[in-house]
Amino acid sequence: MTQQELAEKMFVTRQAVSRWETGETMPGADMLLQLSRLFGVSVNTLLGSPRKLICQCCGMPLEDDILGRETDGTLNEDYCKWCYDEGAFLTDCTMEEMIDLCLPHMQGDEMAARTYLESVLPTLKRWKNK
Repeated sequence: MTQQELAEKMFVTRQAVSRWETGETMPGADMLLQLSRLFGVSVNTLLGSPRKLICQCCGMPLEDDILGRETDGTLNEDYCKWCYDEGAFLTDCTMEEMIDLCLPHMQGDEMAARTYLESVLPTLKRWKNK
């Protein structure tokens, strides 16, 4: 896609797109969300992945291809597609049940994996206040 084509899709000038590419300026928050939707990548990726994302339900490291989605199709940078899709959690379970669901998918010693999950999950958004 050319700068001109992107500019037309985003309703900005070609010069604005050029300034984004050279790092002279940055798109605003609303524009970043629109670019995220257009390219199907997270805002985190658009910004050069400044933070390491993990699912705030199961603790899995997140990449763009496994991010959950909101009802409007936008990516949700907090949850993986196996925990959250179309704006809702896919399982109605307790934290202990989530640990049991995750264990078969983890590599290594089961007791070490359980200990890891028992220490990490309580710090995540979905479980923090429960």
